[in-house]
Amino acid sequence: MTNAPASSPLFESASLGPLTLPNRLVMAPMTRNRATADGVPRPLMATYYAQRASAGLIVAEASTPNAVGQTYANITAIHTDAHVAGWRRVTDAVRAEGGRMFLQLQHGGRVGHPDNSGHVPVAPSPVTLPEGIHTPTGHQEAVTPRELTAGEIRETVADFAAAARRAVDAGFEGVEVHAANGYLLHQFLAKNTNRRTDAYGGPVENRVRFVVEVVRAVVDAIGADRVGVRIAPGLTVNGIEEGDTDDIYAALVPALAALGPAYLHVVFADPEQPLFRRIRAWWPNTLIANPVLGFGGPLPADGGKGAGERLLAAGADLISLGRPFLANPDLVERLRTGAPVNPLREEGLMYTGGAEGYTDYPTLARSSARPLATV
Repeated sequence: MTNAPASSPLFESASLGPLTLPNRLVMAPMTRNRATADGVPRPLMATYYAQRASAGLIVAEASTPNAVGQTYANITAIHTDAHVAGWRRVTDAVRAEGGRMFLQLQHGGRVGHPDNSGHVPVAPSPVTLPEGIHTPTGHQEAVTPRELTAGEIRETVADFAAAARRAVDAGFEGVEVHAANGYLLHQFLAKNTNRRTDAYGGPVENRVRFVVEVVRAVVDAIGADRVGVRIAPGLTVNGIEEGDTDDIYAALVPALAALGPAYLHVVFADPEQPLFRRIRAWWPNTLIANPVLGFGGPLPADGGKGAGERLLAAGADLISLGRPFLANPDLVERLRTGAPVNPLREEGLMYTGGAEGYTDYPTLARSSARPLATV
């Protein structure tokens, strides 16, 4: 038995560019390694996303704009006709359930391996990822990436624009440019991974240049109201050490705002941090905030509802949740009614392929399903 909670702003409708969202809950992008080896979404992925179509918006998992940008095995891509066709099955299934989707565009940069992509990874500078990386044959040491030439930087910018056009062809309402979590765009921002001495390295105004150029190209390709950008100020995942976080985002956020994207997505947002409040002041459009929910531990009992409400009160417009949506296909209804949330299963099931730990989490309507193990 559940107790109906008082009304919450999380369940109010919201506008995002031309879209009207039925609630303010966004399913965050989460790599799940269920694609084919060459990055084509499998039919099972259509089931997974359609199950979660009650989210105000789904941002689908990171997809590479070119072959060399592939990070891990069996992740999705969006640079061939086969990728478009595979994603079209997903967007059709979600739309049939009343949902809306953006696709995250991610180039791994140095986070990659020849056994995953068939290519030596590329990066702003030849600085090796400090930890190893998973490949089809197991965990291996990272390889030293090759430094992108100026010409290759221009080609990569063009690849992002082409991927955005393909995403629209695949039925997505828009794309999210991934400039966070230690991948290529974040590598250009950070001092420890960007040691260039040309126009893309050195002072902050040079280190933000590549991100701004990518976003400008994507905006020009599909229109600003179809574009979002994800950032992660201060995040050290994948060996990133920004060095001058406040200065980076004081330069980057206003430069992005001038291009007019529909939203900015802040990872691990903390409403008590001064930088989060400054970002809100700099950003004129929709701000999506992703709360800190203790990654790696069990889900909070309220599924992230309280953290989301605190961020809304601090100025966010939409709240993105990752693992709560992973374990709860009907998360919106659970949070709306105060129903208990499913616990996460063993972490390895997130990335092992197949339906287990993917499409078999029970909804409230299937409460008689077998109990799930806690993490």
